[in-house]
Amino acid sequence: MSSPSIPLASTAKPSPSPRTLRAAPGVDAPTSTQVGNTPRYHRFTDMPGLVLCEAKSSRFRFPPHYHLDYHVGLLAEGALRQRSAGQETMLRPGCISLMPPGQVHDGTGEDERPYSLSTFRLSTALWQDLFEDITCLAQMPAFAESTIEDGLLSARLLRLHAAMSNGAAETEPLGTQSELLLLIGRLFERTARKPPPHVANGLPPADLRRCQEYCRARLHERIVLADLAGLCGMSRFQFIRRFKQSTNITPYAWLTRLRLEQACTLLNRGRITVAQVASDVGFYDQSHFVRAFRQAFGVVPSRY
Repeated sequence: MSSPSIPLASTAKPSPSPRTLRAAPGVDAPTSTQVGNTPRYHRFTDMPGLVLCEAKSSRFRFPPHYHLDYHVGLLAEGALRQRSAGQETMLRPGCISLMPPGQVHDGTGEDERPYSLSTFRLSTALWQDLFEDITCLAQMPAFAESTIEDGLLSARLLRLHAAMSNGAAETEPLGTQSELLLLIGRLFERTARKPPPHVANGLPPADLRRCQEYCRARLHERIVLADLAGLCGMSRFQFIRRFKQSTNITPYAWLTRLRLEQACTLLNRGRITVAQVASDVGFYDQSHFVRAFRQAFGVVPSRY
C-alpha cells in the first residue's frame, strides 16, 4: 500500500561494465515509513496459502510496491490515501481494499492519525480454488475496482479476521472456513472483469510480460539490465523509462520486491533457513536480506 532514488534509474551514458539488478549490500529498494506496533502475521495449517496480517500505527507511508498474492485490506480506524492504476482512492472504515497480484500501489496515512489495518493475504492458488468452489467456473475475474464501500461486509470481514487471529480457525474450523467462503463470495459478486488499462509510452504488454517472466525464472541469479533491455530491443535508458511508465517503479525496485515476495512464499513453507531463503531469492548476504525484509514487512524474516 505505498522513494529514495534507485542507483539504476539513470543509465543514459553507457557503463564500461554490465549493470546488474541483483540485490547488493548497501543498495536498498524504496522502504515504508511506519511508527507503531510491529505487524503480526498469522498462518493456518488447514488453510495453506492464507496469511492474516494486523498492524497498528500512528504514522505511515508505503512507497510504490506490489505483491504476488491477493490482498483484501480493511481499516478499523484511521484513513489511508492509496494510488493504484492511475487512480487515487481513500480507504476508511467501512471500505474494502482489493489488490490483485502484480498491481503497483502506494499508501499514505491521512493527517497522520492513528490507523489499524487488517489484511487477508491469499495466494493465487487459494484464490483460484475459492473462485472455482464458489462459482463453479474456471475463469478467474480481475477486480473492476480497487476499493469497495460496504460497511456490513467490511465489518463481517473484520470480525472474521479477529476471530481467526485469536485461534478460532483451530477451535472452530467449520465456522471460520464457511464464513470465509461466504464473504469471499460476496466480494466476487461485487467485482467484474475489466481489461487492464493501456499505458501510453509504456512497454508493450508482451514485452513487460517477457521481462517479468525472465526475472522470475532467474530470480537467484545476477540479472543484468542490458539483457532486459535487449529482450525489448531497446537501449537501457529507453527500457527503464518505459518500464517505469508501465509499472510506476523502476526495474530494480520491481525485482527487489519480487525477491522479497518470493521470500515470503518460501518462509511460509517452513523447514528452510533464513540464509537459504536469502540465497534462493538472489540476495548477496543474509544481513542485507534481513534489513530489506524488515523495511518491507515490518518484521525480520524469522518473525514472519
